[in-house]
Amino acid sequence: MLGRILALDYGKKRTGIAVTDALQMIASGLTTVDTHQLLGFLNTYIEEEPVVCFVVGLPKQMDNTPSESEALIQPFIKRLAKTFPTIPIERQDERFTSKMAKQSMLMGGAKKKQRRNKALVDEISATIILQAYLNRYQ
Repeated sequence: MLGRILALDYGKKRTGIAVTDALQMIASGLTTVDTHQLLGFLNTYIEEEPVVCFVVGLPKQMDNTPSESEALIQPFIKRLAKTFPTIPIERQDERFTSKMAKQSMLMGGAKKKQRRNKALVDEISATIILQAYLNRYQ
């Protein structure tokens, strides 16, 4: 049995979370949690589901340099690695994911109010990050 890959669109206030099926073929949005509750949420989730890898979004500028939010993500990755030492952490370029998330909501017929729902945008962004990661290895 493989196990799930969990992707995180880490943010200062909220973190979007996406997960694969156990065969690692399909990326689906899981939820969005307040970032200060993220490690607790992950702990509970991992007790119930086998997670074999974390994929954390890697925010970059257009010129390929890290964006300012990378400074927030680095300390989180250290805590994540310390909390779950046996689960590897991968990074995935997350440029344009928020824009792509909003575009997919628009094309999917989401109403303006839904498209303003930042939590939903974060969850879809995490799904896009995870799908991009899966595409690299399929």
